[in-house]
Amino acid sequence: MTRLLISAAHKSSGKTTITVGLCAALSAQGLRVQPFKKGPDYIDPMWLSQASGRDCFNLDPFLMSPEAIGTCFSRHAAQADIAIVEGNKGLYDGLALDGSNSNAALAHLLDLPVVLVLDARGMTRGIAPLILGYQAFDARIRIAGVILNQLGGARHESKLRAVIEHYTDVSVLGAIGHDPRLAVVERHLGLMPNHELDDAAQRVRAMGELIAAQVDLAKVLQVAASAAPLVGPADVAVAASRNAPSRATATAKPARVRIGLARDKAFGFYYPDDLQALQAAGAELVPFDTLHDSTLPAVDGLFIGGGFPEMFGPELQANVALARQHPLSHRSRSAGLRRMWWPDVPGPHAALQRQSSPDGGGAAGGRRDARAPGGAWLCRTGAYRRRALAC
Repeated sequence: MTRLLISAAHKSSGKTTITVGLCAALSAQGLRVQPFKKGPDYIDPMWLSQASGRDCFNLDPFLMSPEAIGTCFSRHAAQADIAIVEGNKGLYDGLALDGSNSNAALAHLLDLPVVLVLDARGMTRGIAPLILGYQAFDARIRIAGVILNQLGGARHESKLRAVIEHYTDVSVLGAIGHDPRLAVVERHLGLMPNHELDDAAQRVRAMGELIAAQVDLAKVLQVAASAAPLVGPADVAVAASRNAPSRATATAKPARVRIGLARDKAFGFYYPDDLQALQAAGAELVPFDTLHDSTLPAVDGLFIGGGFPEMFGPELQANVALARQHPLSHRSRSAGLRRMWWPDVPGPHAALQRQSSPDGGGAAGGRRDARAPGGAWLCRTGAYRRRALAC
């Protein structure tokens, strides 16, 4: 299975931009690129999905068992030509003192060759002990190459290549100069979500072209192809999933319930696993736009993901027609339905109408009890919650 991990020495090294660019560049060559992201994250996976044209799945040693990680990775990677995992923070960073939930632990679990993205600003000879130290810190981890980022020019690149070649056995896979075209607008929690940008597709395409011009894609593919066959519980998932339909397709049942899915610039944080699980259980997902739609679709419940709705407070507040509607007015088309899903708003910014607007005024449609007829159809922040209702 062709696979690798893109990591770094520390956060903000440019690994997300480079990983997005790699996914876009390799996809442009006709390869099926399956992206993954280490950790619970929404925004980076959204960019990676846009670059690859495939859902990006999260892998987290802190929240998932090794078996769950292996199964998720193998199931989806088996359907692609190359699997690219983007790490978070630095290679050895993590919550646990022993590194058991670090990027390195994930690389060891899935036997991923590691490509380090190194922010080389202000560095020359000092880059050698950095690489050597990362190699020596954990002998189980194979650092198969580095991509130099934020270079000051051709002379800077030449010095770094000479140092790395002289002191280490690590290949330089690419050298990327400082370029504002590779920058993505940031917000306080990281990158701006791609669904908020009208030119996201053009940005991703430009990243792919710039990375293709400065990274040796053939060498990257060689590194990924050097990964040994997976050994362990993940092997079972590989054998079961290769050339087989996806789980959602294989176990899908006739649709029994329609769930409205808020998907627009205000709301867009969803894990594809959740959506696939709903579909596999027989749900039909019906997208709607909280900013522009004046009526809800005929649905049995609502799933409202996270996002940055506070950035669209005036638009949301102005959409009174939609906010006045209540999910109970849309009865199930299935006589057998006995439960309705009430959504709570997940994510770090569940500000859409916490029954009041961001400026302290009333929410669109006023302050209402979510259980009362005509009440607000958005509930409080928290985990997804199920309530039994009589039909």
